[in-house]
Amino acid sequence: MEHEDRIGFRLWAAAEPDLTAVIDAEDRTVTYGELFAEVNRISHGFRERHGLREGDTVACVMENSVGMIALYLAAMQSGIYLVTVNYHLTRHEIEYILADSAAKLVVCSPRAEEAVVAATEAPVVVDGQPAHGASPWSALGEGMPATSPEQVPAGSLMMYTSGTTGRPKGVRRPLSGATADEGARTYVWLFSEFGMARSAFSAWLVAAPLYHSANITPAMGALNAGGTLVLMRGWTPEGFLERVEQHRISGTSMVPTHFHRLLQLPDEVRSGARVDSLEYVIHGAAPCPMEIKQQIMDWFGPVVYEYYGSTEVGTTIARPQEWLDHPGTVGRVASISTLKILDADGNEVPTGETGIVYMRQGEDKVGYHNDDAKTEASRRGGLLTVWDVGHVDADGFLYITGRMSEMILVGGVNVYPAEIEGVLLAHPWVADAGVVARKHPDLGEVPIAHLSLAAQAPDEATVLAAVAEHVAERLAGAKHPREYVVHETLPRDPNGKLYKARLRTAQEVG
Repeated sequence: MEHEDRIGFRLWAAAEPDLTAVIDAEDRTVTYGELFAEVNRISHGFRERHGLREGDTVACVMENSVGMIALYLAAMQSGIYLVTVNYHLTRHEIEYILADSAAKLVVCSPRAEEAVVAATEAPVVVDGQPAHGASPWSALGEGMPATSPEQVPAGSLMMYTSGTTGRPKGVRRPLSGATADEGARTYVWLFSEFGMARSAFSAWLVAAPLYHSANITPAMGALNAGGTLVLMRGWTPEGFLERVEQHRISGTSMVPTHFHRLLQLPDEVRSGARVDSLEYVIHGAAPCPMEIKQQIMDWFGPVVYEYYGSTEVGTTIARPQEWLDHPGTVGRVASISTLKILDADGNEVPTGETGIVYMRQGEDKVGYHNDDAKTEASRRGGLLTVWDVGHVDADGFLYITGRMSEMILVGGVNVYPAEIEGVLLAHPWVADAGVVARKHPDLGEVPIAHLSLAAQAPDEATVLAAVAEHVAERLAGAKHPREYVVHETLPRDPNGKLYKARLRTAQEVG
């Protein structure tokens, strides 16, 4: 079998067991053979020690680690749903997800052990030395065979939405009924759609938490393509550049917040950074201001690929040249996805007109776990929406305006925070920005801008005057923030998503 035709972690482990699979955050290496043996031990342990069966759920509350990767791969060859939980959540937030998902086994990192043990009655295993009543890692697979189980049904991720606007909901797809090796072949479409050659995975940097689908999907794609994962824990712009140079990183997944923080580095640091090894940088998860992306393209070269989608729906893709030819687009719909722009009554709008974005991946029957009402409210004719608003141009390229749930109605004018945030982030003195609504006696609602300032910014009064002028030159009056609130930092999760509910709470308290 030619290398380019070999798709599947299990096949690579059998054919080239001495190939490096993972370089962890401490630069320890694990080969495909070593990782496969641990994956098999865990798979046998699922059944023999923990009584798990096909269709059961395992949850993990883990940092980026070899253990988390092994757990994922074991679930994917055991017909198990794996729920990856944000380890920054509180005990009560973790408790809700573990109960809602009906997790029969929970695996965690030491930092989350105390919260996880308090949050569930299910067995808990810690990837380290137990300190709060969990079982040690050996409880998963020690003493179990290192050889593959006879039956290897494909499992599935069950991701929970971020919960930035309410209780998180599990996104659950029916198990495919395929084997693990057949399931790995689904990555063929990903490689094809994004134009990803195997060389893009020769050193794939995991620069953000694997609990997020935007990171775990391409990372596991790398292992299914025979690549090497290089782990990073605790993202900083300096640490990112150091990792890229040290390991000659060929590809990675990022978010716009990463781009923005990299661009705030001093010119001498940026000019001295070696980023020429990068072949493929994929980004999504949040809107990226055009100026920010253009500057990253100028620095990294035409290697930046954008996608739009979510855990629930399909995908659009903007390859580098497509974005340069259609600035601001999030791409055209992938071949296995369906995209329609509908009005509030469910009617398709004409090309170029704004409406609600509905999508579907293949014939996917995705739904929200334990919430049929939410599933049905978000569905139209077999398509699903996460309530983003946008339009499609004559060439089929999608542009996202904002999110319906965040829309601010200013005296009858629809205002989308994402547009204002993009303008704010383009100012060199603004390190971060978030815009939320506040009630107004005459206009109903008005936008309020929350900012953190760049290190090189002058005094606050000078900055705010300059930023207000910057906004006034670029946006209509209804979109002008009525107040600017300065914070030391804005509340974001490690994947860059802004917790807007916390900004609204801060406004009310203030």
